[in-house]
Amino acid sequence: MTGSELPTTAAAAQGRITLDISEILPRFPEYRVAFGTVLGGALRTDRDGAIAAFVAETEAWAAAMLAGVENAGDLPTMAAWRAAYRAFGSKKTSYRNACEALLRRIRGGDGLPRIHPLVDLYNAISVRFEVPVGCDDLARVAPPLAFRYSRPDDTFQDLAGDLSGANDPPAAGEVVYTDTRHVLCRRWSWRQDARTRITAETDNAVVVIQSLGPDAASRVEEATASFVRLAERSLGAACEFAVAGSEMPRVSVRAVVTPG
Repeated sequence: MTGSELPTTAAAAQGRITLDISEILPRFPEYRVAFGTVLGGALRTDRDGAIAAFVAETEAWAAAMLAGVENAGDLPTMAAWRAAYRAFGSKKTSYRNACEALLRRIRGGDGLPRIHPLVDLYNAISVRFEVPVGCDDLARVAPPLAFRYSRPDDTFQDLAGDLSGANDPPAAGEVVYTDTRHVLCRRWSWRQDARTRITAETDNAVVVIQSLGPDAASRVEEATASFVRLAERSLGAACEFAVAGSEMPRVSVRAVVTPG
């Protein structure tokens, strides 16, 4: 499958891709996730340098902000995620959500990684708004997508693993992000699967911007607005997002480029 192909499913045939979070909402009613697509742009090129500038500004902002706290996990936004992890049985402090991992990296003086304009953008959005953000190659996912509890037949290949393709299945009761074939992200927002990662061949992407806690709705809204502004301006992409939450647990967005 090439980067320009779209999944051959009923949802894709109708030009839409869906996300369902209804399974986890009874336990986590404040959870909000902006679900969206980034389509038809030059995703490998930061054409006006605005993404690079935003990444640098975000690093400086985060370093100053973190100087006033003892640990990134003490931030209210990160504490909410730690509490959620404990609620589904993930007690090890080594399992931190992706945003906290980036904040710890900045605090340690390493800065944000420079990988790919789209990846660099979503990492910076994650840090600036203190929200976990994930992104997958749209051509490599098999919709519909869901945040749900793990199942015995779930499979996962760690993006940060040894490239052997070894299966590292989720623990029982773990919150996972999935398509119809495998887990896209383990421990809710901890680590992404290698099989759907963004690469130099990615032409279209699917994005999730997540938040927990009493300000989840506003935080997701602000993060999404900034992501869309920069993706459309600097990548030339067309973006469409919908927010899933208690009021609307199942959402869909456009999955094909609209001509013209």
